[in-house]
Amino acid sequence: MSKKLQVAIVGATGYAGFELARLLLRHSKVEQPLFLSREREPITLDEIYPQIYGEGNFPLETFRFEVLKAKGVELLFMATQHELSRQMIPEALKHGVRVVDLSGAWRLKNAENRAVYKFEDEYPAQAAKWDAAAVYGLPELHRKEIATAQLVANPGCYATSVIVALAPLVKSGLVDTEHGIVCDAKSGVSGAGKKPTQKTHFVEAADNLSAYSVFGHRHTGEILEQLGLRAEELIFTPHLLPIPRGILSTMYLRLKKSSTAAEIESVLREFYKGEKFVRVFKAGTLPQIQYSVHTNFCDVGFSLADDGKRLVVVSCLDNLVKGAAGQALQNMNVMYGWSEQEGLN
Repeated sequence: MSKKLQVAIVGATGYAGFELARLLLRHSKVEQPLFLSREREPITLDEIYPQIYGEGNFPLETFRFEVLKAKGVELLFMATQHELSRQMIPEALKHGVRVVDLSGAWRLKNAENRAVYKFEDEYPAQAAKWDAAAVYGLPELHRKEIATAQLVANPGCYATSVIVALAPLVKSGLVDTEHGIVCDAKSGVSGAGKKPTQKTHFVEAADNLSAYSVFGHRHTGEILEQLGLRAEELIFTPHLLPIPRGILSTMYLRLKKSSTAAEIESVLREFYKGEKFVRVFKAGTLPQIQYSVHTNFCDVGFSLADDGKRLVVVSCLDNLVKGAAGQALQNMNVMYGWSEQEGLN
């Protein structure tokens, strides 16, 4: 039997981190992960999440590079705040560890887009090196580069839903980008992370729907860079849904020339031919959050106006799975040459 891969997770106590821990504990090619914290945690992971109680011993260990080396960790998952990932990951990479980062620390190539994070790098030259080397971890677009990468920047959840839906259409040249693309996206509350805020408090979120970060959301730069759009060609507005998890993104487009529904469907299906985690719905059938929640699927559907030039595209995914932990696991599978469905079925 071949040796199993030893991995570690920093940030397994958060929503995305625990989703990743749950998936990795059931992965046939991975040893039980190390669960690491920046601070001493005198409890075990199953005390925080009783869902895994009785499945084993899951201590939370203090993060130290000596621990990674002693335990033979080859791959480190970072499910931490953007600033912490930005600070810690260069040191991990110097130790020869491969990294999949679930934060936004390394997703953006353009300094203007990255400015939204307001990073203050202690070693700017080193940070610039890894900004250039990091691979955007959307396997459907960058599989070849992910396979050999040392640092994979896991995409944002909103960004994944939009990019997967629009990439085939924009890259085909059908979309009139000069006319602009409007994206109206809605996410469950877990997308805001585990730390409570006034906006995510039950009393504020329940029985409510609210827009936020208009013209300033951190995922906007990812969409622009991955689709090759200019800022003035996209309006992206996120909303908070009063549900635990799931994203529904609705995109409004104009086409350069009149097209048929069959042509649009063909473009989508050809682009994602053979892809295991993108489901293209037939023309006129639109995805719903309930179809993709708790799965690693991104569902894409569309409706075309009678004039053949106005197009609405809808995509849905689970923000904690395809939008975070599931995609991180999919990236790991690509990095080690395994079936991308391993641990995700």
